[in-house]
Amino acid sequence: MRLIGLTGNIASGKSTVARLLVEHGAVLVDADRLAREAVRPGTPALARITERFGDAVLAPDGTLDRPALRGHVFADRYELEALNAIVHPEVERLREQRVAQARADGAQVVVCDIPLLFEKHLADRFDKIILVDAPRPLRLERLVRDRGLHEAEAMDMIAAQMPAELKRARSDYVIDNTGSLADLARRVDEVWRAITRGGRAAHARRAAVGGPPS
Repeated sequence: MRLIGLTGNIASGKSTVARLLVEHGAVLVDADRLAREAVRPGTPALARITERFGDAVLAPDGTLDRPALRGHVFADRYELEALNAIVHPEVERLREQRVAQARADGAQVVVCDIPLLFEKHLADRFDKIILVDAPRPLRLERLVRDRGLHEAEAMDMIAAQMPAELKRARSDYVIDNTGSLADLARRVDEVWRAITRGGRAAHARRAAVGGPPS
């Protein structure tokens, strides 16, 4: 089984790449879904979040009010780190469970979609790493246009993440998502072929998928 780390800063198009990889046959373990599972009502993580940030981050039905919580943390790195310290250990536990199950089921390629893969020092756990990237102005435009965020809030979310330039050098494959969906699909096809070529995959580098040469 090949274990692949998929990452990319917000609004890079990482979720679309994940969907395309699933269409090729990958088993997807999605950190965002695990994060939602980790903070369901009644979980220890949600109790700790409420204790740390107050009842104002809860919706009337007792679930986590994500926009309210986002307003607390994305403009304050200290608060964001406090939130991550609560949620990420539980997400990691759930991820290990899903990967173990996929291995037991005979999966050939498992893709772990992890936005903070490099920030949380998880790179060494994977056979290969795919980075999805797009220029910051384009990502800002997508956040405002597609998610309805105010520009200042979108800029805070972008600034809270490690610059993509630092991630490119540490990734095995970089998919630049600046064109059409068809362009993106072609690049994903190239990466998939490299990953599934077995031993030869170790020699495939970013230049094959539109990134800078090694």
